[in-house]
Amino acid sequence: MSAQEDIYTHGHHESVLRSHTSRTAANSAAYLVPHLTHGLSVLDVGAGPGTITADFARLVAPGQVLGLDRAPEVVAAATAHAAELHLNNLSFETGNIYDLDFPDGEFDVVHAHQVLQHLTDPIGALREMRRVAKPGGIVAVRDADFHGMSWYPQLPELDDWMDLYQELARHNRAEPDAGRRLVHWAQAAGFTDITPSSANWLYATDEDRAWHAGVWADRVVHSAFAEQSMAYGLADAGRLQELSDGWREWGTAPDGWFLIPNGEIIARV
Repeated sequence: MSAQEDIYTHGHHESVLRSHTSRTAANSAAYLVPHLTHGLSVLDVGAGPGTITADFARLVAPGQVLGLDRAPEVVAAATAHAAELHLNNLSFETGNIYDLDFPDGEFDVVHAHQVLQHLTDPIGALREMRRVAKPGGIVAVRDADFHGMSWYPQLPELDDWMDLYQELARHNRAEPDAGRRLVHWAQAAGFTDITPSSANWLYATDEDRAWHAGVWADRVVHSAFAEQSMAYGLADAGRLQELSDGWREWGTAPDGWFLIPNGEIIARV
């Protein structure tokens, strides 16, 4: 299985990066933070822009932290950002989650955030993450669960958005409801010591609603989501614009609420 066989539903449009660069260890990896101590080595698989990765580097310094992503342009941007932070223990490389170019037992912690949901073989990816973790080390994974999301007001455009997202992700042979499957996947990958947890992202203040609505209103008409939806014949430009308008309407609702549940696991090797 090669990384090239996986199709990334989100792509790397500015609207996607706007979302991903908002992520920190505090808001996206709090379940892992208590396990991070000075001197540990960390591999962050699917690191994207590297904002969470940079936080890991601060937490484990002088331990070395390596962020891995399959997209060279994303790695280049993350590397440039890391240079601005002057974190000498942080680096980024391109790599394939199914074929990690490291010896067995290389890292104390192997982490992946919102990665498994996009893969055609999440169990195979977990096996490879397990291989490069040290005996007694940790594989930590967090993924959203799309069908677990809830929102108010119940706008039909957001229902339609969910239906389209599910159809698109599954067309790419991915699993948008990954959060609820993490324990199952980890067991299938050979883990026996698994600690599950869950945590939410909530958008329910004026500022948070406007930000989240803006991200998705742009995403559904400009990102890979739009390109793939039209290429597969799942939606036309008119339907996508309706979804975008629905997101903007939700973003102006003074009582608007959007909850994203995330499944999490700490799996010990």
